[in-house]
Amino acid sequence: MRQAHGDRRRARIGLLGGSFNPAHAGHRHVAERALRALRLDQVWLLVSPGNPLKPRRGMAPFAERLASARRIADGRRIIATDIEARLGTRFTVATLALLRRRFPCACFVLLIGADNLSQLPRWKGWRTLARGTPLAVLPRPGETRRALSGQAARALARHRRRPGALLDGCGTGGHAGWSLVPAREHPASATAIRRAAGRVL
Repeated sequence: MRQAHGDRRRARIGLLGGSFNPAHAGHRHVAERALRALRLDQVWLLVSPGNPLKPRRGMAPFAERLASARRIADGRRIIATDIEARLGTRFTVATLALLRRRFPCACFVLLIGADNLSQLPRWKGWRTLARGTPLAVLPRPGETRRALSGQAARALARHRRRPGALLDGCGTGGHAGWSLVPAREHPASATAIRRAAGRVL
């Protein structure tokens, strides 16, 4: 996989970003559901070098988090990557801009949990991000209903699409769409895993 320099692959690629502190079965569940529902070629687990919206306290070293993501990946259709660290970006809108330059023929879709749809207005350049990148929202326990009535969902209401049509015309211009991807709500939580391991301060 030539992620460092890019290539001209024509592929439908889901981007699942996060701290992966640690990666867990819930992440794998989201990736597998997105592969099927959106007819993706791959899902990339983008391990963040440092989420600007999360505290650094209690955050495991990057190498440890990357290793945990690789353990839940299969190396073929679900791939854990440090490309965000190598690109030197910490904001998703900047990462997407650089990825499009390196992979100009790929169709990228951002995979986010319902909790992140609620938080989307706090993201840097979120309207630019939503305008140019399809968003696939996966249910999260206790979060989905609130997210669908939140600021971002209301602002983007007229761009909502069926999951099967989300990537139709990808990259042809116009405002990107977003979809709620029906899926079982997976109970796994990185916070709970860290708490069980005695790592939550």
